[in-house]
Amino acid sequence: MAEAKFLTGNLFRHVTVMSLTSSVGLMAVFLVDFVDMIFISMLGKSELAAAVGYAGAILFFVTSFGIGLSIASGALVARALGSGQDRLARERTTHALTYGLIFASGFSVLVWLSLGVLVDLLGARGETAALAVHFLRIVVPSMPFLILGMMGCAILRAHGDARRAMMATIAGGVVNAVLDPILIFGLDMELTGAAIASFSARLVIAYMALMPVLRIYRGITRPRMAGMARDLRPVLAIAFPAILAQVATPVGQAFVTRAMAGYGEEAVAGMAIVGRLIPVAFGVVFALSGAVGPIIGQNFGAGNTDRVRKGFNAAIVFVAIVILLVTAILFLSRGAIADLFGAEGLSRELIYLFCGPLSLAFFFPGVLFVANAVFNNLGQPFLSTFTNWGRNAVALIPLVWIGSLLFGAPGVLIGQALSGVVFGIIAWIMALRVIDRGGAPEKTGQDLFGREGRLMTLFHARR
Repeated sequence: MAEAKFLTGNLFRHVTVMSLTSSVGLMAVFLVDFVDMIFISMLGKSELAAAVGYAGAILFFVTSFGIGLSIASGALVARALGSGQDRLARERTTHALTYGLIFASGFSVLVWLSLGVLVDLLGARGETAALAVHFLRIVVPSMPFLILGMMGCAILRAHGDARRAMMATIAGGVVNAVLDPILIFGLDMELTGAAIASFSARLVIAYMALMPVLRIYRGITRPRMAGMARDLRPVLAIAFPAILAQVATPVGQAFVTRAMAGYGEEAVAGMAIVGRLIPVAFGVVFALSGAVGPIIGQNFGAGNTDRVRKGFNAAIVFVAIVILLVTAILFLSRGAIADLFGAEGLSRELIYLFCGPLSLAFFFPGVLFVANAVFNNLGQPFLSTFTNWGRNAVALIPLVWIGSLLFGAPGVLIGQALSGVVFGIIAWIMALRVIDRGGAPEKTGQDLFGREGRLMTLFHARR
């Protein structure tokens, strides 16, 4: 049973296994985006690479919406399983997925209708803007499938089934990797081929993630109106602030893209390469929040605050080890990476900058990811909203502006990295306080998680 797996044994081992298996799946998807960029760069058209960069900022925005929904579904199912309420877990799985389909479809339609405006706001012009819109018009309709797949993976991890969650995204990555060269080069479809391959991969991810939930865990039942009404409140209680928190990152990235656009397509292309490189290099860190969430959620559901604290500390140590290893690899490989994309001039300069001190600085966003897992699973999702918007707006905007004034295009990336340092430290301190005060929760009359759960606040006094 998943509960036994998380509530006993070595927490560092659990964090490592869940993170590595989750990251393999994530990197399977991100690696294909990375390969997409390699193929597009091989076409020798800078406007295509820049178009992918602009499109990536908007797709990141939609994907972040899905991350928020997956956090909600994973946290609610994990808490129900941790407290031994299997029936409640099945109902919440069903209702969360139903709401996910509704919300994701509506949001994707809104984005699709606004593509021209969104691309223009990012600073794209002329043929580059037209190419970005063309790419997005094909890919955006597939986003509801990707979001359902992400939610399915979160539910599988809540059951302790990290392997099947990993295989779902690997399957999508394999499909994309096979179709990319066939469509881009074999059929000479260029950007259109890359978009069709991405669409197909998202369908596969949704199928591979939801089938185990349905067939193996019997986790999907017939939706009931009474249950839908009951579960809307707990779903929104986590999903709404989690979505707000996650959307902060692409909003910040959009500002960075806009700032970089002022330095030309070469700068935007270099930023796009770095943007594709980050999730591949640090996929383990990106996966950590979702991986450690079920561990924290189930131990909290069982009332074991001490193991919540140990799980958090183990995750921080894990982040430090990963960052050091990956930074060393990136630094030694920086020349080969730049050559792989045929990067010259400003593009090459930005790649070298990232494969050095800026990679080390990613430790602090890693801490922020772990802290967000604590906030979301201990009933403090709005703290994730606060820290993420703090990083991607309050700190990022002035730091990127100052960095660009002092150092030009490299200063944009430096300012972005410094914003992560500032709010990584703040989130670390806040997470420790939430854990300390989560050990003696007070019962409240207004419980956002229903009668089965508890809402924690920073203002609860110790008993």
